[in-house]
Order: sequence, then structure tokens, then C-alpha cells
Amino acid sequence: MRAMTTPPGRASAPARRDAEATKAAILKAARHLLARHAHADITLKAVAERAGVSPPLVLKYFGNKDALFARVMSFETDADDLLDAPLEDLGRHMVRHVVSSQRERGADPLLRIAFAPLHGDHGEVLRANFRAQVTERLAARLTGPDAGLRAELAVAALVGLGVMYGVARGPHLRGTDADALADRYGPAVQAQLTPLRRVPRGAAGPHRMTD
Repeated sequence: MRAMTTPPGRASAPARRDAEATKAAILKAARHLLARHAHADITLKAVAERAGVSPPLVLKYFGNKDALFARVMSFETDADDLLDAPLEDLGRHMVRHVVSSQRERGADPLLRIAFAPLHGDHGEVLRANFRAQVTERLAARLTGPDAGLRAELAVAALVGLGVMYGVARGPHLRGTDADALADRYGPAVQAQLTPLRRVPRGAAGPHRMTD
């Protein structure tokens, strides 16, 4: 009987998927530890144990601790997803993304920045990446005056949401549907993305510019 053979290219697909899953688990473990311990206190062994892999496997995929944490300290990929919506719907999208990321992946796209003081010189890297990859990138999409300030205020609202959800673990927040939270909190974020409309002095109430 002729032995069955696997068509070329098919055998490698599961291996590639396994490799991507392993790398994702390592990055998730490193993020978890980075949010709770100083960079200098985190070992590759601790990352490997949390990820459920061997330390040599961490080295295989990332080379060394500095290379691994350079990936963890980057917000670029997270910002791609966070900002992936039309500007008029962005506030709601960002709120829902923050909540869904914590619920479904156990990882907040922004919350690492809250722990920058733990990391000494590496904290400055974290801050610089956050500014360039999140707030300045968001500001570049905004129209009207004070775009930088409005971007920082919008992101501050999202970081606060992440702290209340993931650190303070507010029971009412955690018990509310993600869409309901986006409907309620999204307008507060969106308010910073929409520039104020200049009105005559003495006019009552806040006004925002409309297209």
C-alpha cells in the first residue's frame, strides 16, 4: 500500500499557528508582569512560567529580555486597533475596545502607562512610546484648535476607565455590558475629539463645532 503524503505547504500551517500562539502567550505574560513589577525585577524565567513555556523558548522567539520588553513597551499594534474607526464614531469605539480587551484578552491597550514609574529609565521609554504612538497619533487625526490637549484628555478618560475596570475592579462597571458602557461613556470621550465651536460671549451652554 502506498503511504499517504501531506501536500507541500500544509504541514507547516499548524506549526506557524502554534508559534504565533506561543509568542502571543509570552507577550501577554510579559505585559502582566510589567504592570505589577519593576522591569529590573522581572526575569525571563518568570515570564516563561506565566506563559507556560520554557525559558529557552522565550529566547528563541525574542532573543533576550531587552528585545522582549521592547515589544511589550510598544503601543503601536494596540493603537492600530484602538484608533480603527471613523473620527465621528471613535469615542464609542475606543471605550468598547478598552473594555472588550480586558474582558476577552485580559490586556488593556493603554494601562501599561500607569505603571511607568515602576520602571526607572525604562519608564521613560514607555512614556515616549505612549506619546508618539497613542496621543500624538490621535492628535494628528483631530481637526480644530488644541488637538494635542484634546487627544490627551480623551486618552486620560480611557486610562481612567481601564484603572477602574482592571485595577479597582469596580463591580458595577464590570457587570455592565460593553455596548452599554460604550453608549454611556463614549460621548464623554467623543466630546474631546470634537472641537469647541466659537460662540458670542454671553451665549449659554457649551457648543461644539459641527461639519
